[in-house]
Amino acid sequence: MRLALGASRRNVIELILKEAFLLAVIGLAIGLVGSLFVGRAMRTTLYGVAAMDFAVIFAVGVLLLGTALLASYLPARRAAMIDPMHALRTE
Repeated sequence: MRLALGASRRNVIELILKEAFLLAVIGLAIGLVGSLFVGRAMRTTLYGVAAMDFAVIFAVGVLLLGTALLASYLPARRAAMIDPMHALRTE
């Protein structure tokens, strides 16, 4: 619909990626808070392993963020390639 109203294909892809990035960052923040609580609760059951390894948490966060962006880029690119007239006819 945005393409039919004059948006460029790049703008459509950017819009979808911004929304996906925002959702991924919110999910990572919630997961980080949850991992802090679970790490503290499990500290007594862990032997020889640190409850909070920030290098691992950072690496997993970057990996999840990259995966979320890649998973949203592929459908965004496909949506941007749709002919606007075909989209308007099917609506």
